[in-house]
Amino acid sequence: MAQSKKYEILYIVRTDIDDDAKTALVERFDSILRDNGAEVVESKDWSKRRLAYEIKNYREGLYHLIKVTTDDDTALNEFDRLAKINDEILRHMITRVEE
Repeated sequence: MAQSKKYEILYIVRTDIDDDAKTALVERFDSILRDNGAEVVESKDWSKRRLAYEIKNYREGLYHLIKVTTDDDTALNEFDRLAKINDEILRHMITRVEE
């Protein structure tokens, strides 16, 4: 069996989203990862921060960090695909964590 790899996913959510919608968004994207075979180790709000440059007319964003482990890239690819077409997510980044 392949060794599970660790990843961090950081995504930025629009600031004008209400709390319930943000909670639903986070739960949906956490379950996308789980449903595709990844283990969500941690999923937490980071902070509201000023963006380095304007993205889609937003100057601030709500940062959310997820730590996952997975054997293959299926979950990451699905997260990436859906995050790109989601209007509430301004930007996202998936990074492999070296041990």
